[in-house]
Amino acid sequence: MTIITETITADQARHAIASAGACAERIGVAANIAVLDAGAHSMRSSAWTPRSSDRLISPCANPTAALFAVSSEAVWKFCKPGAPAHNLEASNGGLAPFAGGLPIHGANGAMIGAIGVSGSAVPQDLEIAEAAVTVLLG
Repeated sequence: MTIITETITADQARHAIASAGACAERIGVAANIAVLDAGAHSMRSSAWTPRSSDRLISPCANPTAALFAVSSEAVWKFCKPGAPAHNLEASNGGLAPFAGGLPIHGANGAMIGAIGVSGSAVPQDLEIAEAAVTVLLG
């Protein structure tokens, strides 16, 4: 049994959303951005539109990175055809086994949360998520 001793704060979640949104605006793409705590509970989410600072609350958040404590892209090796857990992506209410979800680790190395980005091309989703994590780890 895993005991969560540290999790992302509300301020960190807001900062991650703002950083990810700034990246989405910079590259000119729409993005749904969600930050989850270490228990995969939604902390904050937003939808960003290109060339606009208008933010709308997004009702969806994908917990893949938070549930597995690895990037959502890394989950694919377990759920692809012929892999040990083929069709794993259909579990837990649906997983996203492609780039765009990243775990967020605290100072002690433990996962404190995750960020998930969707809405654009997969490489752009990953770029936006990486920008937010980089700023948080600063």
